[in-house]
Amino acid sequence: MVREGSLEAPERQPLGWRDEGFYDEDSLYEELERIYDICHGCRRCVSLCDAFPTLFDLVDESPTLEVDGIPKEDYTKVVDQCFLCDLCAETKCPYLPPHEWAVDFPHLMLRAKAWRFKQGDTKWRDRLITSTDRVFGVLSKPGIAQAANAAARIKPLRKLGERIAGMAADAPLPVFNAKPLSKRVGTSAGDELDAVPSDRTTGRVAIYATCYGDYNTPEIVEDMIAVLNHNGIPVTILKDAGCCGMPKLELGDLDRVAAMKEANLPAFLEAIEAGCDLLAPVPSCVLMYKQELPLMFPDDEEVARVAAAFFDPFEYLMLRHRAGLLNTDFRNPLGKVAYHVACHQRVQNIGGKTREFLNLIEGTEVAAIERCSGHDGTYAVKAETHAKAMKIARPVVNRVKQANPDRFGSDCPMAGRLIAHGLEGQGETGEAEHPISMARAAYGI
Repeated sequence: MVREGSLEAPERQPLGWRDEGFYDEDSLYEELERIYDICHGCRRCVSLCDAFPTLFDLVDESPTLEVDGIPKEDYTKVVDQCFLCDLCAETKCPYLPPHEWAVDFPHLMLRAKAWRFKQGDTKWRDRLITSTDRVFGVLSKPGIAQAANAAARIKPLRKLGERIAGMAADAPLPVFNAKPLSKRVGTSAGDELDAVPSDRTTGRVAIYATCYGDYNTPEIVEDMIAVLNHNGIPVTILKDAGCCGMPKLELGDLDRVAAMKEANLPAFLEAIEAGCDLLAPVPSCVLMYKQELPLMFPDDEEVARVAAAFFDPFEYLMLRHRAGLLNTDFRNPLGKVAYHVACHQRVQNIGGKTREFLNLIEGTEVAAIERCSGHDGTYAVKAETHAKAMKIARPVVNRVKQANPDRFGSDCPMAGRLIAHGLEGQGETGEAEHPISMARAAYGI
């Protein structure tokens, strides 16, 4: 007898992207039909993203009112709406292994994206905007950065960009810094501090700045360095590590993801050998090394070693707090904080560590919002999905507005930017803050 769902902890299985048959079209479509049929019968994930409403609309508009009535050529319409947040698998689905139906919707969508990439069915725009290390590096050069930032504010140019390249004219774009992090800080900070280990931390950190932290928001990494040093933690800045590969994962370019992994592992392993734990300011980049790459390379001992050393910043700080090693002498209250919990942080299964940290600050009230921001990698900047991104973001924007906070922000800088954009569309003003920047303000450093 088949169980109706499962209450057991989900067990994500390896992706199997190198297995025979992974890219077989008939096998892929057979699995799409099987999983679509299960999802159609459940519909529990309808509120998470537009992939599920797209599927259910296709079913409801089909002549049979079942998955077998959907034309096969429409199956990829569902794939187009999945941005691999993993929330369905990690927080909602009752049919993930160990359930016998073995549903892993994100992995199926990733397989479909990878198959389509192999077929050459990928827009040049998508190949370009997912090459973040190269594109961001160019756009952050002196002179070019100022021109790029100015062009992003010129509406006729933005409309031309939408018509030619498919970049949404109304989407907020990242600001490029002419002086990236690699030119703002040295290779270390707090060398004079004595690292004090705990049961799960070494007390010495290597920061993986990521593309975003290097080229777009270096101030966030500077705030992270200040907070860590204030807590007696010496810091190394990894300047030889490139993109984590998450944008290419979203595209389905798995060979490129593998190449990026090979390029970055030596820097991470060297830091681990030097006694460092690994932190990054962007949840997606942390998730890439804690979960996505281990699922792609389940037998790679070096990947496993890096995964074990990687932490979300506030996961790390709260581990230090549990060991009695966190500085809780906060000088400044933050007032009311509307805090958006990033999807790629939620699926790390570490609990609400950012919220727990902020709640330690006297005179601070935290209104946590656990719902998708809508940005979702490149989803919010594409002309064909920007409106849907803003629709997904609307409940978060409304809850921030209703909270009437003194500060608002997200662990994900891109999510924070889209939330601020949504507030601006409702006549509100204000800039999103990363919680690590809030922490620095609370410490008064």
